[in-house]
Amino acid sequence: MLHPKLLKSSSFRLKLMLASVACILIPTCITLVVSNLVTERAMREQAVTGARNTLQLVDGYVSKLMDLMLYTLNYIQVDAEINVVLREQASEPVRPDAELEYKRFYDEYYTVIKKLDNLSMAGGEQFFITILLPNGKSYTNYPLDEYDPVRWREEPWFSHLRNLSGFETYWVGTEPTVFRTRKTNHPYQLSVARPLRNSRTEIYAYVIVTMLEDDISSIFKQLGGGQEIALVDGGGRILSHTDPGKIGTGLEFELPDSHGIVRYNGNDVLVVRQKMQYADWSLLLMSPYRESIARLNNSSKAVYLILFASFFTFMLVLVFLIDRFTNPLRRLGRLAETVQRGNLQVRSRIRGQDEIGYLGTSFDQMLDRINEMIREITEEQMKKRQAELAMLQAQINPHFLFNVLNSIRMSILRKGDRENAEVIESLSRLLRMTIGQDNEHISLREEIDLVSHYVRLMNMRRREKARLDLDIPEDALAEQVPRFFLQPVIENALIHGLKNGGGTIRVGVRYEPERLVIAVQDGGAGMDRDKLEKLKASIFSSGETGERGTENLHGFSGIGLSNVFERMCIMYGKSFAMDIDSEKDRGTTVTFTIPRGEVRRGDVQSDAG
Repeated sequence: MLHPKLLKSSSFRLKLMLASVACILIPTCITLVVSNLVTERAMREQAVTGARNTLQLVDGYVSKLMDLMLYTLNYIQVDAEINVVLREQASEPVRPDAELEYKRFYDEYYTVIKKLDNLSMAGGEQFFITILLPNGKSYTNYPLDEYDPVRWREEPWFSHLRNLSGFETYWVGTEPTVFRTRKTNHPYQLSVARPLRNSRTEIYAYVIVTMLEDDISSIFKQLGGGQEIALVDGGGRILSHTDPGKIGTGLEFELPDSHGIVRYNGNDVLVVRQKMQYADWSLLLMSPYRESIARLNNSSKAVYLILFASFFTFMLVLVFLIDRFTNPLRRLGRLAETVQRGNLQVRSRIRGQDEIGYLGTSFDQMLDRINEMIREITEEQMKKRQAELAMLQAQINPHFLFNVLNSIRMSILRKGDRENAEVIESLSRLLRMTIGQDNEHISLREEIDLVSHYVRLMNMRRREKARLDLDIPEDALAEQVPRFFLQPVIENALIHGLKNGGGTIRVGVRYEPERLVIAVQDGGAGMDRDKLEKLKASIFSSGETGERGTENLHGFSGIGLSNVFERMCIMYGKSFAMDIDSEKDRGTTVTFTIPRGEVRRGDVQSDAG
C-alpha cells in the first residue's frame, strides 16, 4: 500500500491510474464473491422480462381483436343511416302477419343487413353481430337457423345492459358457443354488448358483437413458444387458454400484481401478469421456473469466462488511454502557470466534445472575456472622464438662476401678464428638476408634472397648441420611474408627430402582473413601415451595442430616444421592454414595460422587428 505522503506528492495522472485500477479491481473481486448470491435473482428478472415481452406481443394481437369489436359497436352507434332505421323500427309495433311483416322488414332495410355483413369482416376477423329492438325486431349478420336472436334476452347478463349509459359497454365472459354450426369445432365464445339510447336516454336498440374464443387461443399458440398462456377475469376465472379443457375453471393460485413464483400442478411456476384495458381482464404467462433459469444459467457461465479473459487486457488498455486522455490536462496546467505570470495572450487551443475539450474552450473564452473586460473598463473610464469634464463645463449656480427666474416671474405677474408668468414658472420648475438632482428615480406624478410644464413651454413656439391627455390610475402616480424618460418621447411627438399643427398627445398607464405599461400616443403624421423599421433598428441596436443610435431625435438636455432606451436597459435588464408602432397619417405610439419597484442590470428585451 502506498504511503499517504507519497500519494499526495504523486502527479494527477498517477493518482488517476491508481484510482482507476482500484475502482475496477475491488468491485470485480466483490462481484465474483457475491455473484452466486445474486445470479438467481438476475436470471429471474431476465426470465420475467422475456415473459413480459411475450405477453406484450400477445396483448397487442388480442387487444386488436377487442378493439375491432369495440369499433363495430361504435360504428353501429354513430352511423346515421343505421340509426334512422333502428329508431323508426323501434317505434313501430310488430304486425300480426309475421311472415308478411318480416318480408317487408327485410326488403325495406336490406341496406342495414348488408352493412352488418360488411362490418362483420372488418379487419379480416369474423364477428357475429346482433341488433335487438325493444319491440322484438332484430337484425343479424347470421341466418336465423344458426341462432334465434331473441334468445339473447334470456341470458343472465342481458339485464345489466339497461343500467349502462352513453358509450359504456358490457364485456361478457367466456360462454358455450350458441351458433348451431360452430358448436362442434368452436366450443366457446366471447361477447361485448351495449345499449343504444336516444336524446331522451331511452333505449331504442341493443347491440351484441360476438367472436369465437379460439380466435384468441390461436394467438396464444402462435406466439407463446410452447408456454402456457391464459386470459382470466378479475376473479381468476379462465376465459381463454391454450388448453380448451381449462376454460371456465378457476386458477389454483392467487393472481399476482405483476409477477411471482407459485405452486402450480405440483411445480414451481413463474407467473407473469399483463393487465388489459378491457373490464378487469388480464393475460397470464406460466412457465416452469427451473427451466427458465437453466436456459439463462448457461449464458451466465460463458459471461464469467469472458470476464476473466478480458480483465487483464482491459487493464493494459486502460493505463494507455488514461495517459493519452490526461495529456490535455497537463497542457492546461502549464498554460495556467503562464497566465499566472501575467501573459493573457496565450491560448490552449484544446478542442473536443468531451469535458476536457469544454474545459479548454472555456479557459480560452475566459481569457478572451478578461481581455474584453479590460478594454470595456478602459473605455468606460474614458467616457466617465469625458462626462465629468462636460459636467464641469456646463455647471452654473442653480440657486442664482432660480432666483433670477422667480424675480422675472413676479415682475411680469405684477404687471398683470399671468400667461407669461406661468410660462416662466414652468421653465423654473423644469430647470429645478434637471439641475442638481442626483436621484435616478422619481414618482410617476413628478415625471408627469415635468412633461406637463415642458408641453406648456413648447406651446409658446407653436401656432397651434398641443394638448396633453392623461389616462393614469391614481395609485399608479406613486410608482417609481426613471427621471426624464418621457420627455424625449413627448418632444418627438411634438416635433415629428404633430409638427406645427395642433393635436393631442395621450399618456396612458395600465397595470400588468408585476409590471407597469406606459404608452405615449400622438395623432400626428406617423411614418411608413420602412421608416419605422429603420428607426427601431437604430434605437434598439444602441441598447445592445452601447452605441448611440443614428436617429436625430434628441430632446431636452440632449437626451434622445436611443439614450433613453440604453439607460432603461442598464436599469432594468431583461425585465424592461420597449416597442414603437406607427402608421402613416395615423400617428405613433411608444410603449414602455417596466417592472414595479425593481431595478436590474443586464440585457434587455425589445420588440424590434
